[in-house]
Formats: sequence, structure tokens, C-alpha cells
Amino acid sequence: MTQNKTYIYDFCTIQNNEIVLNGDSIFKIEPTSFADFSKQTYRNFEVNYPKFFKMDSLSKLAFLGAELLLKSETDPNDSELAKQTENNTALLLANKSSSLDTDVKYQESISDKENYYPSPAVFVYTLPNICLGEISIRHQLKSENSFFIFDAFNPEFMTSYANTLLHTNKAEKVLCGWVEFFNEEYKAFLCLIGKDENHKYQNETIETLYNK
Repeated sequence: MTQNKTYIYDFCTIQNNEIVLNGDSIFKIEPTSFADFSKQTYRNFEVNYPKFFKMDSLSKLAFLGAELLLKSETDPNDSELAKQTENNTALLLANKSSSLDTDVKYQESISDKENYYPSPAVFVYTLPNICLGEISIRHQLKSENSFFIFDAFNPEFMTSYANTLLHTNKAEKVLCGWVEFFNEEYKAFLCLIGKDENHKYQNETIETLYNK
């Protein structure tokens, strides 16, 4: 293996009521709300995680992408496998709007003095990195994780940060990408990368896959 070389293992994109995994469309429905799309996606892939329905939209979006890429990596029902994989997969995500979609909903709940009703269930999601916690809990990860805010997807930063984590042995794999949600406009691009040699996407980069 070439020193300091990293490899792309899998990637997925979620937008416009469609999920593309490794370049193939695996789920698509007619235009609908994200709430309906996420619910149908959950059922289509037979996800068994009731807490999903309590999440905000940003966390649902990140969760679904991670579910597709990490499902074969960490089986929550396999305690031995969980022990082997914990701390091995780092999480590195970013977006533009932070948790603004949920922030707006929470602000609305406290702005009307006549109907003042701050919801703890909404408030808990007024930080974008909460989605990292949801993924970590689901896949029993105790790994390094970070969430950044950029005006646009920054593949150079993501690649550099992921390479640092991998080649300083902070992680064996990194799930990185872009998870943006605001006012029903959304896109998730997640990519699983690591050091073990894999030539499936040897002519691709995170940037070229994001722009496909």
C-alpha cells in the first residue's frame, strides 16, 4: 500500500426524493415532503430503530445516509463485532445551514407569548452535531467526530482532515461528507474512506463523486 494513500470504499447521495448508493439509484419516490420521504425510506430498508421518528430532519438525513454505509460495518446486535469496531470509524460532517431548520421551529415555539410552549424535544436538536451523536449511538461508535459549517462543500478540507485521522491512527475508517437541510431543501453526500487498498474508485475523488 502506498504510504499516506487513502481509498474510497462506498458513497451515497440523498436528494430530491432519491437515494443513490455507489452510483446506482436504489430508492426513488414521487415528489413529497421530506418527512414522508424519510418515513418511506426507513420502511423500505427495514430499519429497526424507533428513536428515528423523534429526530429532527437534519439528523434523519444524516442517519439514513450513515445507515446505508455503516450497516455492514457495525451490527448493533453483535456485541463482539461492536467491541472490535468501536473507535475505528470517525465521523466528519459539514453543512451550510447548521441546525437552522430546527432553530426556526424552536424560535416559533417561544415567540408567541399567547402560545408560549418551548419544546425540549425540539430544543435538543438545536445543534448540528447532534446528528453525529445519533449515528454514534446507533452504530455503537466511540470515535472522534466533528461537524463544521462552510458556505459550500469543501472537499479539500474534508480530504485533508480525513487523511490526518487515518494516518495518525486516530481511525481506521472515516465517514465524511455534507448533510444540508433547510426549509425542505436537502442534500446528503456521505463517503466511507480508509487506508486498506481498494481500487473501486481509484479514478475518483470526494469532489468528483459529490458532483456526480
